[in-house]
Amino acid sequence: MAKYFIWTFLFAWLLQTGTVILYQTGNPLIGQLLMVVMMFAPMLGVILSGTSLKGMGWKIHIKKNVFSFLTAWFLPALLTAAGAAIYFLIFPQHFDLTGNYLAATVGEDAFRQLEEQGLTYPLYVFIMSITSLTYAPILNMLAAVGEETGWRGFLYPRLKEKFGKKRGLLIGGIIWGIWHWPLIWLIGYDYGTDYIGFPITGMIIFCLFTISCGILCDWLYEKSGSIWIPSLLHGAVNATINIPLMLCFTENPSMRLLGPQPLGLLAGLPLMVVAAIVLFRSKKQKLFKKY
Repeated sequence: MAKYFIWTFLFAWLLQTGTVILYQTGNPLIGQLLMVVMMFAPMLGVILSGTSLKGMGWKIHIKKNVFSFLTAWFLPALLTAAGAAIYFLIFPQHFDLTGNYLAATVGEDAFRQLEEQGLTYPLYVFIMSITSLTYAPILNMLAAVGEETGWRGFLYPRLKEKFGKKRGLLIGGIIWGIWHWPLIWLIGYDYGTDYIGFPITGMIIFCLFTISCGILCDWLYEKSGSIWIPSLLHGAVNATINIPLMLCFTENPSMRLLGPQPLGLLAGLPLMVVAAIVLFRSKKQKLFKKY
């Protein structure tokens, strides 16, 4: 696995460095495109380590995987909504539909663009929510398969074989989280930079998120035998994760560590609980299946 780690982290961290430079020079859109390219670093790591991509389950088998397919598509939205509900029930003063989040992140010009299109901010949020439930998971899946090939297809089976299933999943989730650390440190990826314990706190909490998502992705991979199913779940997570943030406004940057995204400790509770149930109820299965 040493070659895999070297190539996967080398390419990813070089691309993350490029992303940071682009963000700092006022080119965030190009930086975001570079992050999409970065998602293929784990797949490239598998190839350059001399491992074949065969046997990872490149057929979806829709008929026998209806449950797994629907779960991958819609479970992230349900867990994200549940987590946001918990957060806003505890902090109702943070719920905001006036568009303060959009103004703070994009600028006042964004409102003028919405008005020119005849859209109110609530309608805009609704449209984005529908998008995140319909075609966005499929589009995101096409990029997420680059990561899933490396994590669930290559790394996780080997970690489970070496350390046992439960410990293997936990270690795999931590590695997946560490893979993102340069972005969290250098540009405040997902949490910003002005919070308590920056950047260590964000790095640790993000690993809780990747552990939980990794458990669910691995569960659906084992259940379906298709690498596309965890890729769809991964894509659905990426599609829905920012929706609660569009409904939130607070002047306390440290609140991002709690929510309203499932990346936070509070809003992430539904995700972590479901992942824990899957982890401790999972049965021992044969590793390295060939499909």
